[in-house]
Amino acid sequence: MSTWPAIRFLHAGADIRHTLNRLPHWQQEGACYFLTFRLADSLPSTLLNQWRDERTRWMAFHPQPWDEKTELTYHRRFSTRIDHWLDAAHGECRLRHPEVSRMVAKALRHYDRGRYLLHSSVIMPNHVHLLVSLAPDRTLEHIVTSWKSFTAVQANRIQGRSGPFWQRDYFDRLIRHHRHFGNVVRYIRKNSVSDSRSHLYEAEWVKEGLPPGARSPKAP
Repeated sequence: MSTWPAIRFLHAGADIRHTLNRLPHWQQEGACYFLTFRLADSLPSTLLNQWRDERTRWMAFHPQPWDEKTELTYHRRFSTRIDHWLDAAHGECRLRHPEVSRMVAKALRHYDRGRYLLHSSVIMPNHVHLLVSLAPDRTLEHIVTSWKSFTAVQANRIQGRSGPFWQRDYFDRLIRHHRHFGNVVRYIRKNSVSDSRSHLYEAEWVKEGLPPGARSPKAP
């Protein structure tokens, strides 16, 4: 058995890898992230197109990388709006199917403490939130693609369906510091309280309210 190192937060002086699909993603080796990915029909296209147009205009005047104040402004203006729309439970909400939600929860835990360290997660009717640290040799897009590819096939099998299950892209934030980590833990927990059918997972150090890294979790 080995142990994970203390959880790594955003390091302003370290290299940041920038990837771009429909959305920009920042990555640092072994970092901690707050992730959201959603079902294919979870947001009405009219709302999403309006959001993208406004976001594109805003970002033209606020090029990345951002300082903490600018990032906070971005998330208050854009991420919060997405969260409100997701919480309105648009679409079929296929994650309400008990067997599907249990399968997704199990898949998220499958490589926990190996490829990544899962601190907290919640499976809502049409989206998933996670707080996770990656192993140094893993990248965010590969981990998320693995989760989504496997669970999409399994969900369609369970429900006798075909076609897209997840929206192609995802939203992510690098965790900046201990306070940011705690805020995300509370946000995920609050989501679970808002829907009695949600699936909440919290690692033991999160349940006990320990600062990240105060107790080094075991890994295979």
